[in-house]
Amino acid sequence: MRERIIAGNWKMNKTVPEALELIETIKYELSRDDYKIVVCPPFTALYSVGGAVSGTPIALGAQNVFWEDRGAFTGEISPVMLADLGVEFVIVGHSERRRYFGETDEMINRKVRAVLAHKMRPILCVGETLEQREAGKTIDVVTHQLREALKGVSESEAKRLVIAYEPVWAIGTGRTATPLQAQAAHAFIREELNLMFGKEVGDQIPILYGGSVKPDNVADLTGMPDVDGALVGGASLKAESFIGIIENAQ
Repeated sequence: MRERIIAGNWKMNKTVPEALELIETIKYELSRDDYKIVVCPPFTALYSVGGAVSGTPIALGAQNVFWEDRGAFTGEISPVMLADLGVEFVIVGHSERRRYFGETDEMINRKVRAVLAHKMRPILCVGETLEQREAGKTIDVVTHQLREALKGVSESEAKRLVIAYEPVWAIGTGRTATPLQAQAAHAFIREELNLMFGKEVGDQIPILYGGSVKPDNVADLTGMPDVDGALVGGASLKAESFIGIIENAQ
């Protein structure tokens, strides 16, 4: 049975005291153990939140990484630094990184391989814009993103992958792909993973849905056969809504 994951991407939100208040509430209210829960605070709060979740079922994730271990790269955070903090998951290739910071497929591939090299797990984000969907290019876009981002990844490394399908038109817009739209995209991604790494490996890679996930729509989404959880943005910033998503997920 595939691993089930719900990850909260806090983006550029929460001071250290705010982050600790949120995680303590989540810890107190968390009751399910059938999903792996991941929280991804900003870099400034990783150390503090990592200490708060130590010894709990909650895993620590980071929102980004640079591909070099060290060097003259002002403002960047290396995989060595993240691993030293106990980070288990790293979001790579989020549409906001692609859009606002010009991340290319080649850069994303280098990040994926760096995360894997340091025994962490990348949450690789793929997804199309509204213009691309309306032009019928969803499959072409997602295929290209997957193949480019996963170049050089071995079958053994692929066992530690997590994929997040995030249609760009649904991120922070309040619009959500219908369960059938999500399932169709996830099933296609599954087929591609099977082609790239073999069915035995591809069938075990979790594929999460992201894009305006809320407590009242998560059950229908995660009820689909190839939707293995959710990458949650804004709704992960309040304990009530994040716990509601976890409790309502099928």
